[in-house]
Parts: sequence; C-alpha cells; structure tokens
Amino acid sequence: MGTLDKPQLVFYQKMGELFYSIAAADKIVRKAEYEALKKIVIEQWKNLDDYEDPFHTDAAYQIEVVFDWFDYEQLDANDCFESFADYKKEHPKLFTHERKQLIWKTANTIANSFSGKNKSEVIMLAKLKNLLKD
Repeated sequence: MGTLDKPQLVFYQKMGELFYSIAAADKIVRKAEYEALKKIVIEQWKNLDDYEDPFHTDAAYQIEVVFDWFDYEQLDANDCFESFADYKKEHPKLFTHERKQLIWKTANTIANSFSGKNKSEVIMLAKLKNLLKD
C-alpha cells in the first residue's frame, strides 16, 4: 500500500461524516436520505477516481460505511460537521473544483430527499457553502 492510499481512504470517510451531518441535522436520519446517498455514491462518486481500498472495492463505498456507522452510533451532527470542517482546512488540496461541486450536489440531494429541506438542514448547508468557497 503506497503512501497515497491512506489520504484517499480518509477523504471518503470524511465525506461519509459530512453527509451524515447533513442527514442528521434534524436529529433523525430517514430512509429516504440514506437511499439518496447510496444512489449518488453509485452514480457519481464511484466514477470520481479509480481509487480502491485494500479490499479492492471502490473507496467511494467508504462514504456509505461511515454514514451507516455514525447513524448506528447516533453521533451528533454538529460535531461531525466540525470534524469535517477541520479536515477540509487541513487538506485543502484534496478539495478540487470537481469534488467540491459533487460534495455540494450530494449534500443538497440528501437534504431534499425527505419532504424538502428543513430549517436545520438549511443551516447546515449554509455552513457547508461557506466552507467550500475557499
């Protein structure tokens, strides 16, 4: 495993953390939100790059794994968002224009998947928009 492998894997895990924070912003992760995430991972994140994890599955699936785990653990959405924000500030080079666009699209898809955006999701999306600007 090369030295480049781990940062890529962590990047996808951090995406799972971020998308969980959007879905859990209103304290409950709904099936529709999880389904929306799974669909966009298969349709778009999988094709983003050719990176595979050590088990030769597309690393993009780490997004779902982490999302699922955090939901199971009922982690705090704001804590997860702050953790993602710190990661983004520490690794700005990983956030290419293409990736930032897909992050934004995914977050919106999740927020819209269950009866439109609610107030807590709107606030979380506003924080994300600010974070992706720089």
